[in-house]
Amino acid sequence: MVRTDMTTPANDIAAELEKKLSDIGAKGQALTAQKLAGELGLPFAELKDLVIDPEALATIPEDASRAAGVALIQSTGTAPVAVTADPRTSAASRLLTDLTQKHPGLVVLLVSPETLSVVWDRYATIKTAAAFEVGSIRVDDAAMTQAQERIKNIEDLRGSVSSVSDTQLLEILVAGALSLKASDIHFEPEASATRLRYRLDGLLHDVLTLEQARYHRVLNRVKVLSKLKLNVTEAPQDGRFTIRQSNVEIEVRVSALPSEYGESIVMRLLDPRSIHASIEDLGMRPDVLAKVRELITKPQGTLLTTGPTGSGKTTTLYAFVNVLNTTDAKIITVEDPIEYHITGINQTQVEPEKGYTFATGLRAIVRQDPDIILVGEIRDLETADIAMDAALTGHLVLSTIHTNDAAGTIPRLITLGVKPETIAPALTMAMGQRLVRRLCPSCKKKTTLPAEDVEKVATEMSGVANRFNLNPVVDSTTVWEAVGCPECNGIGYKGRVGVYEVFEVTRDMERLILASPSVTDIRDLAIKEGMVTMLQDGYLKMLDGVTSLEEVRRVLG
Repeated sequence: MVRTDMTTPANDIAAELEKKLSDIGAKGQALTAQKLAGELGLPFAELKDLVIDPEALATIPEDASRAAGVALIQSTGTAPVAVTADPRTSAASRLLTDLTQKHPGLVVLLVSPETLSVVWDRYATIKTAAAFEVGSIRVDDAAMTQAQERIKNIEDLRGSVSSVSDTQLLEILVAGALSLKASDIHFEPEASATRLRYRLDGLLHDVLTLEQARYHRVLNRVKVLSKLKLNVTEAPQDGRFTIRQSNVEIEVRVSALPSEYGESIVMRLLDPRSIHASIEDLGMRPDVLAKVRELITKPQGTLLTTGPTGSGKTTTLYAFVNVLNTTDAKIITVEDPIEYHITGINQTQVEPEKGYTFATGLRAIVRQDPDIILVGEIRDLETADIAMDAALTGHLVLSTIHTNDAAGTIPRLITLGVKPETIAPALTMAMGQRLVRRLCPSCKKKTTLPAEDVEKVATEMSGVANRFNLNPVVDSTTVWEAVGCPECNGIGYKGRVGVYEVFEVTRDMERLILASPSVTDIRDLAIKEGMVTMLQDGYLKMLDGVTSLEEVRRVLG
């Protein structure tokens, strides 16, 4: 009878031989690594000596760790620890230098290649996919709602941060920012910790400090999410990612900048829910609101808003678009960038590197047979000329331009090179605007106008006192001041409101434009025709208790 398992003993022998050779090879690797450690003056470690922290390991993506031949196995405790089989390679040297900067006191252990491979195998046992999902964070609605309900003020946020794991930290910081209606999150590394600030109602406020180790884990996650290069730490980078919930998508713009103590990160939160304010919610006085509603419903012309960055121009334009966004109107925009997506209109974004500028976009838009065109900003002569020509050929054009006030709009267009005879019939309205913070209604306190400001306010308001039935401005005139309470995080203000000045291009204004007038000439005529200045509008809101004298001073001088 022929045996069928004659090869079994041979297989066993081969397997045993292979194991012995592997053990000999491993011992040889260990001896070689131990010798190298002695030459380099580094401690040598075997696998049994290593304690591997999954969170520390996950701060370096697996491909980056393998490429450099370095793994971070401890980032907290008595000392942070990294392991490597050869620190002399350029890739290992770079990563170890970076880790030493991020983790002062870093201990580097030399291990054998086999031990390092076992360390890398641990990546398979940790859930890095959720922490390093590129391009978006999928936030559980219930978890986000719960976090936002729990975080009502900065103190609540501080308590939440101290009790969550590092993998949940980014979500808590974003949830806190959304709950507090922050527009930006700033991470600012300093010598011993990282300062975290939120921009609330246009001003930055300290929130908390993070240990450097925690910050670097957040930094790495933000960089991967926004598709920034992890190994680039000495050059600026820009990226973006999206926070996805079932009822909203919030785009996050990320800017990374090298600083003395590491990379500084700024995250701009573009929450579409914050832009859907109606035109009535902007803070316009009834007379201004009526005039604006009249002018934006004209079939053609150019309406320009002006003011510095952060003065609410984009919000105003989107409020106009929301009024005009009807089924019988075709609206096309060209923006840089598209900040908020609006259903029912066609939005395009400039890409100068591909030759798609405001001018080229506007020229193409005109051929799309639109009724209304929104141009993010008029920056140059070509864009200005096309916008004015579009207005003259039957389109309503909405845009922004950078000047100090409404009266500066016309001289600015002339400076760009637009001919006065084009501006006069094409321009319908110019609006200057700023944003002032609203006093917190829960804690604002009555006071009287300081004596040194009485004459100034009285003089400024003399021209409109009868129009608005104002009482004489005297020492006893009531105003309100900020106090601070838990409702407003101790700031004294909650939310912002616009202050405006608006003039329509009348026949007299057209004739003045044809003479290439100065800002003063335009301002004088606009006031004569009924324009209330931004400063007067600010004082009106101060007298109504909407804002404070200090806030009007801060914003309008």
